[in-house]
Amino acid sequence: MEPMTLPGPKARALIKRDSAVISPSYPRSYPFVMDHGKGTEVWDVDGNRFLDFMAGIAVVSTGHANPKVIKAIQDQAEKFIHISSDFYHEKWIELAEKLAEIAPFDDYGVSFMNNSGTEAVETAIKLARYHTGRSNFIGFTGAFHGRTMGAVTFTASKPKYHKGFYPLMNGVLHAPFPDPYRPILERRKGEDYGETAVRYIEEQILEHILPPEEVAGILVESIQGEGGYLIPPPGFFPALRKLCDKHGILLICDEVQSGMGRTGKWWAIEHFDTEPDIITIAKGIASGMPLGATIARRDVMDWPKGSHGNTYGGNPIACAAALATIDLIEKKYMQNAAEVGQYALDALEEIKARHPSIGDVRGKGLMIGVEFVMNRETKEPASKLYERVVDLAFERGLLTLGCGQSVIRIAPPLSISKSEVDEGLVIFEEAIGLAEKEFGLRKQ
Repeated sequence: MEPMTLPGPKARALIKRDSAVISPSYPRSYPFVMDHGKGTEVWDVDGNRFLDFMAGIAVVSTGHANPKVIKAIQDQAEKFIHISSDFYHEKWIELAEKLAEIAPFDDYGVSFMNNSGTEAVETAIKLARYHTGRSNFIGFTGAFHGRTMGAVTFTASKPKYHKGFYPLMNGVLHAPFPDPYRPILERRKGEDYGETAVRYIEEQILEHILPPEEVAGILVESIQGEGGYLIPPPGFFPALRKLCDKHGILLICDEVQSGMGRTGKWWAIEHFDTEPDIITIAKGIASGMPLGATIARRDVMDWPKGSHGNTYGGNPIACAAALATIDLIEKKYMQNAAEVGQYALDALEEIKARHPSIGDVRGKGLMIGVEFVMNRETKEPASKLYERVVDLAFERGLLTLGCGQSVIRIAPPLSISKSEVDEGLVIFEEAIGLAEKEFGLRKQ
C-alpha cells in the first residue's frame, strides 16, 4: 500500500497556526488534522481517509457522528444548554438512574457528575477521605488517573507527568501492578500472580509503612490503560477486595477507559467477579461530549450539602448524549464489542505468529494491546520500533495510539465491523513488516 503524503497543505497550515496559540504541553502523536468522521472512518482537512482504531482514546464509543447521539444533542440544545448544578433537570436525574441500574455493585449507586475522568478521580479521592475519616491511599505503578494534582499523584505511568510539579498530594504510596507479561515480584508455589501483588501490599506496605487504619482507599484501574493495556491475573481483584474488607479500606476502580461496554461488559471489573465501593467513569460515556461521573454505594456517598460541587455537573447536553450512548451500547454495541473484539484478538494472534517483534497480544472486548519487543526471550521493549509502526500505519490510513513502554492499543469505536477490522489490520501488519525490516528483525 502506497503511503500518503502527510500532512497535506491544509493540515500543515493549521498545525502552524496551532503552534502559535495552543499550549505546547499537549502530547500530539502525529500530524492528523481532522475534518469530519462517520462511524469508524475519519477524513482530514486535505480529504485523506483513515480508519480510526483509537476512537479519541476510547471515547467515541458509538462511532463518529452517530445519528442518534446527534439528534439527542440537537433536541436538548433547542430546550436549554445550561442551568448549573444549583438546580434540577430531568436528563440529569434520568442519567443518574440509569447509571445506578448498571453500576457494578448490588447496592444502589449514587452519582456525582463532572466533566472528565480526572475530575471523577478527584471526586473519588475526596469522598473516600470524607467517608472514612482517613487520609492515606495506595495506588499502583503504571497507573494513569489524570493530570490534576490529586489524580496525577496516583498517576505513575511516566515520570514526565510528575516532573516540575512537586510537591504532589501527600499520603499516596504505590504498589507494583500485577503485569503477567512482565512480573517483578516473587510468587509462592501455587499462588496466582495477582495474589502475589496483594500479598506485597499487606506484608510490605501495611506491615512496614502505612498503618491500615490510616488508609482511606486503594485506587486501581480495572485494566490499566496508559500503563500498557495490562489485564491483571484472575486472583488479583478478589484478593484485593478481601484485603480492603479486612481493614475497612474502600476499593476504588477507575473505569474511565475500560468502562461503558468497551470490554464486552459494562465494566471491566465485572470480568473479575469483584464489587468495588466506588467507580470513576468518563471517556466512552457520552460519545465525545465532556462528561465524567463518580458512582459510589449509597452508604459511601454520605457527604453533606455543599461539601463538593461544580458549575457544569450534570450538563444537560452531555447528559442527553450519554443517555443516547448508553441506549446504543446496551442494545447492540456492547455485544458487538465482545464479538468483534474476539475476532480482532484472534486475527492479531495470527499476525503475531508471523512477526517476531510482537511479544504479546492481550485484551478484552475492544480494549486490546499489542506489545512490541526486540527479542521475545528477553522481552526487551521495542520503544522506537513501535513508534515507527504507529507512524507507518498513519501514513497508510490507520490511526493508532501507543501506551506503556512499547504497546499499541486497539480501541476503535464499539460499532466497528469485522470488515473494518480486516481492512485496518492489513494496514497494521504492513506497517509492522516495514518497521521490522528497518530495525533488522527477520519476519518469521
